[in-house]
Amino acid sequence: MECAVITTYRCNARCQMCNAWRNPSKASEEFDPEILKKIPGGMQRLNITGGEPMLRKDIRRIVEILDTKSERLEISTNGFFHDRIIDIAREFSDITIRVSVEGLPALNDRLRGLENGFDRALRTILRLKRMGVKDIGFAMTISGDNSHDLLDLYTLVASMGVEFANAVVHNSFYFFKEDNGIDNIKEVEKTMQQFMEALLSSPRAKLKKRVKDWFRAYLNLGLLGHMQGKARPIPCRAGTDTFFLDPWGQVLACNGSLEPLVMGDLKTQSFEEIWKSEKAEEVRRQVASCTRNCWMTGTAVPAMRRNPLKPILWVARNRLRVMRGKPVCLD
Repeated sequence: MECAVITTYRCNARCQMCNAWRNPSKASEEFDPEILKKIPGGMQRLNITGGEPMLRKDIRRIVEILDTKSERLEISTNGFFHDRIIDIAREFSDITIRVSVEGLPALNDRLRGLENGFDRALRTILRLKRMGVKDIGFAMTISGDNSHDLLDLYTLVASMGVEFANAVVHNSFYFFKEDNGIDNIKEVEKTMQQFMEALLSSPRAKLKKRVKDWFRAYLNLGLLGHMQGKARPIPCRAGTDTFFLDPWGQVLACNGSLEPLVMGDLKTQSFEEIWKSEKAEEVRRQVASCTRNCWMTGTAVPAMRRNPLKPILWVARNRLRVMRGKPVCLD
């Protein structure tokens, strides 16, 4: 099972595709880190996210508790507060860090409304790399405004030997938006197809990173499909294989719904009470009949792990196509 802990909706960035910064949670109302002890151990992956999680004054305590719950603990950040990130990485050296950017420097800073945002993001990655932190990388949310930077940014991260996570603009309660869209869809489709072909012919030196790129191409196939209004390539199991914790301590099925699908409250209930409750079962029934077809990392990657055959066959077939100079097959 996997979990994402939304530590706060406070954010120092002003991203165009997300209005969390317009709807910040109050620090006084955000959950006490001690409730995180209720999350079961042995999680396959735990993601600390926001808003900007580095704005939590108790972020070290959050990391300390969650570090006992999973062998892979990840922080998603915009990298602006690099000193705070470095302090955490110095103490928790096995931490995974993904730094979000929206393109190369000028475009990133404009779309994120964050002066010197790319400079600080890059500085964070470089310092982590110098420290020897192994699992680090950038993350990019693809939109009609930044798709032309996608291939250039991939060339940069591949040459640096760091990871590159991807999403595409979505609408949900989590982003406080329902008007995200892509006007130049044909242009973005072409770029994403080129990107998938680049991933399938990954230039990375290490085999493990090349293989991750191949399967990241399949992840991007789902992102492209979402953008085109297609159904998910693999069914969603939010609320079964994954859950989210919001800044107020509520357990949610996912972050892609129109309204939060609340399963219970970790402040007043045990995790087992929540997970086995009738309310949780009702949420799972809602997930089963959901038609939003979102395809975000938090629910897409666990679905790929549970149903590996379809991604494996697609990767094998399209690796051969790319090697023969043919375009990637978009089905």
